[in-house]
Amino acid sequence: MAADLRVEVIEIKGHCPVYTVGDSFRIREGFKLVAEKPLCMHSLASLMPYYVALSRGISPVELGLAGEGDVAYVQCLDLCERTGGGTVLFAIRSEGAGEQR
Repeated sequence: MAADLRVEVIEIKGHCPVYTVGDSFRIREGFKLVAEKPLCMHSLASLMPYYVALSRGISPVELGLAGEGDVAYVQCLDLCERTGGGTVLFAIRSEGAGEQR
């Protein structure tokens, strides 16, 4: 069974109109997106290539998303230096295989 993932905003460069540091959402059972507030499509696009592998236990290091450890890091696709928006950095942590929350 797939692990649940917790995706947390840990840094914002520039100004993001959607997220603040500390916001989070979950991907449950490998595919169910659960959030308490609106999400940004830029952020979801940055997660798409990795969420299945991470939920199946592939190491973030193996995927090139971490230098060491079990936390993966990705950033949204909004290039704040070019758009005037905000580039958001996310930490992705596994919460265990299929646990109910």
